[in-house]
Amino acid sequence: MFSVTVRDHMMIAHSFRGDVFGPARRLHGATYVVDATFRRAALDADNIVVDIGRAGDQLHAVLAELTYRNLDEAPEFAGTNTSTEALARFVADRLAERIHAGELGHTARELDGLTVTLHESHVAWASYERSL
Repeated sequence: MFSVTVRDHMMIAHSFRGDVFGPARRLHGATYVVDATFRRAALDADNIVVDIGRAGDQLHAVLAELTYRNLDEAPEFAGTNTSTEALARFVADRLAERIHAGELGHTARELDGLTVTLHESHVAWASYERSL
């Protein structure tokens, strides 16, 4: 399996519901380094997994929907704890929509899978992996 990863970042504000979150139940900010890894079993006719420039542009566009926002006020997250895991799935699903729409080029529709990893810090991160 071949893979290509692009990286960007986003800054959000949010809070959590539930005792398990302790002080994070209060409104706080988070800056995530975000990796998106695109996978395919065979390279395309140009001998690439995906156009790295387009992949980076689309990751940036998805993250722009979230960055500098208080996710507690975002209708798409109503009633949801916006944990790192949940945000990784959200970003992956938005990227998958863009892949299927052809925004990463027509051969990107042949990708086999996608993994999005959100790094909370240098010691903690979470990922969501999905097939395409």
